[in-house]
Amino acid sequence: MGITPMAITDRIRTMATILGLHTTGTGDGAIITATTVIITTVRCSQNSLMKAKSAFLNFTSVAMLVTLCAGTLYATPSRPQNSTPQQALDRRRDAFKADKAKGVHATYQWELSGPNGGEWWLSVNDGTYKMGRGKINNPSVTFAASDEDWVAMSNKTLKVPWAYLTGRLKIQGSHTLVKELDEIFP
Repeated sequence: MGITPMAITDRIRTMATILGLHTTGTGDGAIITATTVIITTVRCSQNSLMKAKSAFLNFTSVAMLVTLCAGTLYATPSRPQNSTPQQALDRRRDAFKADKAKGVHATYQWELSGPNGGEWWLSVNDGTYKMGRGKINNPSVTFAASDEDWVAMSNKTLKVPWAYLTGRLKIQGSHTLVKELDEIFP
């Protein structure tokens, strides 16, 4: 079926929220800005000159997005590599920043497919956390991915924004809490 232009716009808007970028406008006129990055999705109708400008702007926007993402698709990690989702989640424990978790009350669920997949949860409660295996009721955020992709993201060999934009990572729930999780467990 393919990804529709509206789906791409929605994913760009969500990725911008996760990255803490400011978004304005709605629908086809969505504009995402950052200090040095401006991505504009424009759709025009009727006038052929406007169509030509629209096609150029859309091509330019996609080219800019691909250029930004392509250089960060895969990185050379400087830390030990995880080989299973359980190792990836266990390693997160060492990175916990209690000061960043103060005032945060959120639950996270991971639903990972594949031979090493399964379900894991994390609960952050005002500077403390608990994590375990299984399913929790009404998580604030749910992540769905393959076990291999999750391990690659945790090893920083697959960038989260790219995985989300390409549909390899699905996120349900508060994107603000996704960003906070990255600050709590850098």
